[in-house]
Amino acid sequence: MNIGMGIYRVISGAFFGLGGLQILRRKYKGDISERIGHVGNIPASPVWVHAVSVGEVQSASSLIRRIKSRSSYPCIISTVTPTGREMAEKLLSGVADRMIYSPFDSKRFVSRSLASIKPSIYITMETELWPEILTQLKARNVPAFLANGRLSDKSFHRMRRTKFFWRGVLDCLNKLMVRFDEDKNKFMALGVPSEKIIVTGDCKVDTLLDRRKFTSPDKWSWLKNGKAPLFTAGSTHAGEDEIVISAFRMVRRTFPGARLAIVPRHPERALMTIAAALPYDDVHAELLSRIEPGRVSADIIVVDRIGVLFDLYAASDAVFVGGSLVEKGGQNPFEPALFGLPAIHGPCMTDFPDTSRMDSFGAALCVHNDSELSRAWCECLAPENVKLSMKNCNSYFSTLGGAAKKTWDEIEAYMLDRKNDRA
Repeated sequence: MNIGMGIYRVISGAFFGLGGLQILRRKYKGDISERIGHVGNIPASPVWVHAVSVGEVQSASSLIRRIKSRSSYPCIISTVTPTGREMAEKLLSGVADRMIYSPFDSKRFVSRSLASIKPSIYITMETELWPEILTQLKARNVPAFLANGRLSDKSFHRMRRTKFFWRGVLDCLNKLMVRFDEDKNKFMALGVPSEKIIVTGDCKVDTLLDRRKFTSPDKWSWLKNGKAPLFTAGSTHAGEDEIVISAFRMVRRTFPGARLAIVPRHPERALMTIAAALPYDDVHAELLSRIEPGRVSADIIVVDRIGVLFDLYAASDAVFVGGSLVEKGGQNPFEPALFGLPAIHGPCMTDFPDTSRMDSFGAALCVHNDSELSRAWCECLAPENVKLSMKNCNSYFSTLGGAAKKTWDEIEAYMLDRKNDRA
């Protein structure tokens, strides 16, 4: 164990020794038994897949389905957030053998969890690099893998400043399966040998392709005002609602019956989104939870629940992908493009480096302000552009897919080599 890990354990021990557990108990509002290592009955020698929240669970879904269909391993999935757990139940009920909350990253809680779970393989998704878990897995000789690995610019620069620490943490991983070359380059800059890193593509694409088969535009078509268009702004952050509403008001000069659905990235911001529309007399906003199907009077519907956006994109005529007109790294541009809708986004898409390639295919489009967004929305509605957009999006996705298979193939090959080495 290096000095950095020793310091980490001192800080972690001090936090929990000085009332940190009580703080976390209040934060998670209820039973935290799984989070302190009391996980109950677990299938023998499982693959343990860890996914912090909604996005990571979506990435994990296709991988877990691949594991279950191609191996005899039982599989458990752990999350950190309640919304992640809800998404896991939605996507993986009847597939995963158990769903648990991940232990707090403290020596005693992790040790208690590992003693109960006894995993054969540990797979952590995207950016979930918990030092204590990875250190103890290595000490127990349990193979650990990063799947769908990615690093935002912000995370990369933060980790590079403490490279001496993260080099030791990353060394606990036996292989890193990452989305794109940009992700590989960042991990190499942190000291990971290139031979340990495999570029597999994005597992989330596989999950979304599966979900598309069971998605119908009819589910949310009742939000439309007759044949007038429905625009959706997905996963917006503070500072974007005002821009989106301004663009929508411009669009209504051409399409007066149009409606806008805004889906805040964090549902607790819904009332703030409503407030952004209050200064205007020509548009009225209402929370989705207060609207009865078939009785929509609002011009702007603010979605105040999770798990709606993907199906809502299917019913939309044009979209905007949030987190991109502010410095948040962007949100998932694949989801709307799966339905033939160009993923209109702002210039800040650093968390999704393949967006520039989507732009080149015509499956995405960058805008910088409200007037550009309104113009892009209007252009999307032109009949000739509707067909062209569908063609462009299909062309882009024809180059993707298969990341879950590649990821599990790499893990299986590693485990086979490990078995042969022991023979």
